Amino acid sequence: MIPRNLPADHICHYDLNKLASTPMAAYNKERVLILTPMAKFLDQYWDNLLKLTYPRELIELGFIVPRTADGDAALRKLETAVKKIQNPKNTKDAKFAKVTILRQDTEALESQSEKDRHAFKVQKQRRSQMAVARNSLLFTTIGPYTSWVLWLDGDIVETPPTLIQDLASHDKPVIAANCYQRYYDEEKKQDAIRPYDFNNWVESEEGLRIASTMSDDEIIVEAYAEMATYRPLMGHFYDPNGDSNTEMQLDGVGGTCLLVKADVHRDGAMFPSFPFYHLIETEGFAKMAKRLGYEVFGLPNYLVYHYNE
Repeated sequence: MIPRNLPADHICHYDLNKLASTPMAAYNKERVLILTPMAKFLDQYWDNLLKLTYPRELIELGFIVPRTADGDAALRKLETAVKKIQNPKNTKDAKFAKVTILRQDTEALESQSEKDRHAFKVQKQRRSQMAVARNSLLFTTIGPYTSWVLWLDGDIVETPPTLIQDLASHDKPVIAANCYQRYYDEEKKQDAIRPYDFNNWVESEEGLRIASTMSDDEIIVEAYAEMATYRPLMGHFYDPNGDSNTEMQLDGVGGTCLLVKADVHRDGAMFPSFPFYHLIETEGFAKMAKRLGYEVFGLPNYLVYHYNE
């Protein structure tokens, strides 16, 4: 438990050697920090967050919002939603343990439309800005009692309610869900799904070859025709009849839905805003975690869904 109402001159002692991140996270009452960079506030994201079955008294929330027009609107909606759920009249188990909202003190892309933010030409700038925002959010909110960090993008609008328990049960230092998107297939005239996050990948010989030809300040950006790496992408390994617990080892990860043992971050794995072995942001984080000796995994048959603009 976190001491509360302590006198100003009180000294708190934390033994991080006793802090655990186990497969039975909820049973062992392990604290989870859910971190979300939020350019827009989506009601579906918030509604899904409230459906998670992990005990809220063990969850802290952290958000970072850009200083843009969309960010200003998102902040107003987010504060309204937070005030409603954190109302003192609500019971302890109905409220989150803590909520932190930061404003981004660095630049962000003004346009947050899906087309503009995914344009190939802006990727290095955008991903560098995102890395700085993620690091600011992480370093500000992680505490000596945090066991797990769940990176959950503000565009994720549908997950299993048992998301945290499911991912933690694999007991992996870093583990990513497979992010898909629902859409209407005009040709088949029916609802369908398609892969969305292509940053969960396994390294390829071509990827290594491309990296070997690059100058130190160049990065590889995955899933763009302008730079074909032929890396196996987890998004393409989904089997609708497969076991949702199937694991695959990864070399790169995205940040749409990523569970990290807090010790991985404490050991120094962050989101490089600079080219790190020609990788940046979340993919650079995976590289950094692996350089520190941690294994990185993904769940190809465990789906979460991204908002479709």
